[in-house]
Amino acid sequence: MNPDKKIIITGLLERVNVSPYLIVIDYTGLKVKQFTELRDRLFAVGASCIVAKNSYMRKALTEAGLPDIGNDLVGQTAFVTGESEVFAAAKVIKNFEKEFKKPEMRVGILGNAVLDTAKLHAIADIPSREAVLSQLLGTINEPAARIARVIKNKFNPEADPATESDAAQAPAEAPAEAPAATEVAAEPIAEPADTAAAATE
Repeated sequence: MNPDKKIIITGLLERVNVSPYLIVIDYTGLKVKQFTELRDRLFAVGASCIVAKNSYMRKALTEAGLPDIGNDLVGQTAFVTGESEVFAAAKVIKNFEKEFKKPEMRVGILGNAVLDTAKLHAIADIPSREAVLSQLLGTINEPAARIARVIKNKFNPEADPATESDAAQAPAEAPAEAPAATEVAAEPIAEPADTAAAATE
C-alpha cells in the first residue's frame, strides 16, 4: 500500500474509533466559504468535518469493524465526527441545509446502527442532554425551594412574614447552563475546490 494512503486511512481509523458517531454528508455545490462556515459551526459544538476519498473511508470503516455503508460512499462526500453528542452535530447540519439548501445528510452510523436521512433529521430535533437536564432541574427546583421556605419558617418563627411572602412569590433561580463541549478539530485531509471538487473513489 502507498505510504501516504496508509497514513490517511490510519488517520480516518483513529477518528471513527474515538467518535461515537459518523455522519456522511453530500456537499455537492457547496462553496469553499460555505464549507468553512459549516466547519466553524460544527467546531463550536465539538464536531469536525473532513473530506477524504470514499475508498479510504470504506477501508477505515472495515478496519474499525463498523457497519458497511459503502453504497452511500459515492460522489462528493464529507465526514462529520466528534467526541460529544450526535444531536448537536446533526442539528447544525440540518439548520445549515435549511439556510443554504445544502449539504445533505446522506447516511450515518451511531454505535453499530446505520441511520438513514430520515433518522438523522429526527435525531437533529432531539434536545441535547444538557438541555434536558436543565429543564428537569428547573422543574425540580421550584418545589424544593418551597420546601426550604416552609422549613425556615418552622424553625425561625421570628422571620419577617412579609419578607417570606415575597420570597415565596419569587421564581426559583434557573440552573446555570452547562458550557458547550469543544474540541480542537484536526486539519482537513483535503479541501473542496471553489465549487466543491469531487472526492474520487
